[in-house]
Amino acid sequence: MSTLQEFLNANPVDNLTEEVYISERFKDEDGNAFLFKIKAMTNKEFNDIRKRATKVKGRKAEFDVEAFNRSIVIQHTIVPDFKNAESLQGLGCMTPDQYLEKVLLSGEIVELASQIQKLSGFDVEMEALVEEAKN
Repeated sequence: MSTLQEFLNANPVDNLTEEVYISERFKDEDGNAFLFKIKAMTNKEFNDIRKRATKVKGRKAEFDVEAFNRSIVIQHTIVPDFKNAESLQGLGCMTPDQYLEKVLLSGEIVELASQIQKLSGFDVEMEALVEEAKN
């Protein structure tokens, strides 16, 4: 067996997680950073999210980057849990999307989505993903 094969066998990506820093806003009273725990997307998850964020109107496809980012963040953030029923109810939210919009700034959502994409092996800019989704 090749060294590369041995490496791949010893390092499966199905449970790849990482703790990431998102913003200066997330610090405790002592100045210690709160980290978000994220997990990588599988190929199937990425394709499903991309398809849901792409709307076809006639012959044109429109890619909703905001919906794409929100979905990535909600589905691939382990801590905090943006689907936690108690948290949603506590802030009067009916959906994880509403909760996300209440607790994170727009730039924080984009940064978290970007970190999840990087962990998932995407080093391409969002513009390239939008163009791929259109084609």
